[in-house]
Amino acid sequence: MAEFLLIHGSCHGAWCWRDVLPHLHALGHGARAIDLPAHGADTTPLEDVTLDLYARAIVAAMETAPAPVVLVGHSMAGYPISAAAELAPALIQKLVYLCAYVPVSGHSLVQMRQAAPAQPLLEAIRKTPDGLAFTIDPAQAEAKFYHDCPPEAVAYAIARLGPQPILPQATPLRLGAAYASVPRHYIRCTDDRTIPPEYQVTMTRDWPQEDVSALDTSHSPFFTAPQALADRLIACAAG
Repeated sequence: MAEFLLIHGSCHGAWCWRDVLPHLHALGHGARAIDLPAHGADTTPLEDVTLDLYARAIVAAMETAPAPVVLVGHSMAGYPISAAAELAPALIQKLVYLCAYVPVSGHSLVQMRQAAPAQPLLEAIRKTPDGLAFTIDPAQAEAKFYHDCPPEAVAYAIARLGPQPILPQATPLRLGAAYASVPRHYIRCTDDRTIPPEYQVTMTRDWPQEDVSALDTSHSPFFTAPQALADRLIACAAG
């Protein structure tokens, strides 16, 4: 059985995995989701959050796992899971990028987003007055993140969206041999309206075919298709 550690994306928290965890547990797998610093129930001040702090929080969670984990990162979490792999590759069985940014060494997530053929989320971003973070316009959240999700899940999620610290996304990430030693898989979401599906193809164009798969969902398969997502994660672990 596999051990999964699930990492949320921008403005989200561990709460977004609520429907996936029961499916993983029901099949006998270990699975946890954590709040990154300043997300969800974590009270770290926004001004203290860095990409390195994200990575070290993930490493700390992996150190308490009974075995190397399948480390799953959604959306912006492609960056912190990659940084964690550079710090502690021996703690990771496999990296799984779920419609996530795959870092180019030396580039920041902001640079990666700007390199996309479109930035559909940009019009929904609202920068906080102090310049430390951004939030998502609630009126646009469903269209950007949850357009195919059940109404109850949409209401649940929008009520919980929080501020996203900007510094971690503006920090370049350098990756080396430690990161390269960890197996990885990418799950594309073909109806994604946050990270363009064609950009997800671009980010994985050099990957072996067997290391890329797809789900026909929005940016939030954890609400749209939790069973299918859990099954895919289990297949990734087995593969």
